[in-house]
Amino acid sequence: MTLPFTPDLSVKPQVIAFFDADSNTISYIVRDPDSTACAVVDAVMEIDYAAGRLTFNGADTIIKRIEDEGWTLEWLIETHIHADHLSGAPYIQEKLGGRIGIGDQVTVVQDTFGKIFNEGTGFERDGSQFDRLFSDGDSYEIGTMTAHVMHTPGHTPACMTHVIGDAAFVGDTLFMPDGGSARADFPGGDARILYRSVRRVLDLPPQTRLFMCHDYGPNGREIRWETTVAEERANNIHVRDGVDEDTFVEMREARDKTLAMPKLIIPSLQVNMRAGKLPPKDEDGDVFLKVPINKL
Repeated sequence: MTLPFTPDLSVKPQVIAFFDADSNTISYIVRDPDSTACAVVDAVMEIDYAAGRLTFNGADTIIKRIEDEGWTLEWLIETHIHADHLSGAPYIQEKLGGRIGIGDQVTVVQDTFGKIFNEGTGFERDGSQFDRLFSDGDSYEIGTMTAHVMHTPGHTPACMTHVIGDAAFVGDTLFMPDGGSARADFPGGDARILYRSVRRVLDLPPQTRLFMCHDYGPNGREIRWETTVAEERANNIHVRDGVDEDTFVEMREARDKTLAMPKLIIPSLQVNMRAGKLPPKDEDGDVFLKVPINKL
């Protein structure tokens, strides 16, 4: 599949990773080496689900780093609507500014889960909660760098890969080579489409750095989040070169049937489909999350 842009490997952004152990999520600061501009990718807000209590430790760490370095936050990027952690993007935006961006197929996700959570007509399903909706082939600027956006659905309809110079942020489309690929059994997911999206990512130049959204340390190894296209094509246990589409789909669909739902899927979806904001307060000023019964 032809890429919707020409990668510029001469641009080498500084990438700083932040690991959230509760959700095995990696968030990133992506900085333009030729200016003070930066972006944040896939920020986390913590929740103690049993207590219904929110905290912002990871987001505060990111904010402190940006402030200490004197950087300017221009973008807060969500690679997709996450089902395993709550977004910290609005909290960081309130402190530092920047625009929140996500793929334009978020409207499909909002429609699907708006119904599951019985959100009614008060919940807008047009993506208006976000500052920018990206289409395949779109670009945006981070200082002097141009970031390019690729639609890579399959895990969710709204998944996007963001390519910034020689670095690509793949969301849940890919894991480290020994981790394989993301599940494709959530509403709107599709294993066959996921395979094609992965192969699209692997059409990037071999030396392209790939940054994961999650890592689970398979077989007890230390947590890792950076690899390359070449390494994935040679060694990915699910989609390395030579694995055809039908083989992948058979494996992925069988594997997905054995997986439990992420422990934070219910609060995560309700918050993240609102661009990281909580549901509206009731007449007493209180906020509640719903638990749909036998819907997921």
